[in-house]
Amino acid sequence: MFLAPDPGRVRLRVSSRAVLGVALSVAAAELAGLSLTASLTGGLAALLALFTVGDPTVRRQAATTALLPAVGFPVLALATALHGAPLLRDTAWLLVVFAGVYARRWGPRGHALGIFAFMMFFVTQFLHAVPAQLPELYAAIGLALVVCGAVRHVAWCIERRVPPPAAPAPLPGTGLARPTTRQAFQATVACAVALAAGQVISHERWYWAVGTAWWIFVNTASRGETLVRGFRRVVGTVTGIAAGLLVAIPLAGAPAPTAALVAVCVFGIFYTAPLSYSWMMFFVTVMAGLLYGLLGVLHPGLLLLRFEETAVGALGAAVGVALLPVTTHAATNAWIERAVTCVHACTTAAARRLAGDPEADPAPHAAELELLLGRVRLSLAPLVHPLSPLRARKARARRVLALLDDCAREIKGLAAVAADPDASHDARLAAASWRVEAAVHALVPPGRPADPTADAAADAVPHHHPGAEAALVHLHSLERALVDLATPLRTAPGAPLVPAA
Repeated sequence: MFLAPDPGRVRLRVSSRAVLGVALSVAAAELAGLSLTASLTGGLAALLALFTVGDPTVRRQAATTALLPAVGFPVLALATALHGAPLLRDTAWLLVVFAGVYARRWGPRGHALGIFAFMMFFVTQFLHAVPAQLPELYAAIGLALVVCGAVRHVAWCIERRVPPPAAPAPLPGTGLARPTTRQAFQATVACAVALAAGQVISHERWYWAVGTAWWIFVNTASRGETLVRGFRRVVGTVTGIAAGLLVAIPLAGAPAPTAALVAVCVFGIFYTAPLSYSWMMFFVTVMAGLLYGLLGVLHPGLLLLRFEETAVGALGAAVGVALLPVTTHAATNAWIERAVTCVHACTTAAARRLAGDPEADPAPHAAELELLLGRVRLSLAPLVHPLSPLRARKARARRVLALLDDCAREIKGLAAVAADPDASHDARLAAASWRVEAAVHALVPPGRPADPTADAAADAVPHHHPGAEAALVHLHSLERALVDLATPLRTAPGAPLVPAA
């Protein structure tokens, strides 16, 4: 977490901006004379808006932020109205769960709106809000979204200088084969199990189990990813509870130090989220303990209850993921195929650029490859986890990751060479590009005719420019990595990577 690279200090800036946005949102609610419950709701709304809104452009981010009340306010009203009718309340929340996950098919905006709707139902249970409090809750949320929107899009718009990377498109499918449809059913079943088990443990804090089951399904696509995420959530919660016993309970809700530590937790949530789900959950758990202290209900037994509810929520997620499962093997292979196809697209664009086509640009493909490799790493995480007992599959997964990292490194170097205006075309590049294409097609059967660009390059007069020499080195290394990928990708999942002699 502390040694991971942070180019341009983007994570540091985003985390600092989150602290500022949440702090100003809470301050605005307090200055408006709203209650503590409303102020906490406003702070949570600001945190969610800053954390979940991830559209690829600043304009779309602002539009999504403006749309959050459109889903949040009706859900908040529904949750407060049904607070005294448990059966109707539980049914309504499960419908919100299904709709919230299903909405992810509409990309980052649907993802953010679905999370915000779910969390508005959650915060109603957390704060025991009633209909009479709706006006001030609406006011607090509205203030928070205006304030954090101003901070994010006007005062400190990091995204204008460093545009956020576009998330890879989800894996294709129709009907129940669509990942969002399948996961909507899984998450609903998981939350139903968590809700029932959570209420057996506690009639007052059962909602923590539902929240656990919901968040485990966020940003996961396979059975293995979901199970590993559940394990990491439990680890983060346990360590956060231990820290809460040492920090939150002695503070006993003292306003100034509690506010300072909550700010530290907000920073930690944003700073660690891209790197470690366990660390993120550690800060979430500590922050929850501090907020309970502000509400005057914190005691050791409550923290123990929090662990129990988290455990049954993770169990609910395990039950849900057994319904219509997407295997880790199937999901991983699909993402690897997309990464390899992207390697081919980048190689083709680089060859065209070096052959003299000024319109060809490998840089966007290189950026897309980085995002796809991040998705491959996430998909392979269950197999390379230290506690994974599948030694053969772990070795295979590690080999695949190492070779894909080699591909990414060579692609990055190739794109840099192609960007050099002095690099000239060389007939040898055509042959090397064809060999790379053949290696790609050996892994991923072509769905269309090969790009004829290399033929044009083959007619070029060789100049043996240093740029071409560097490009050849990258292409040869890329070909070797792609050829080597065939072994782990074609090895049976449970078989040893290298057959025994």
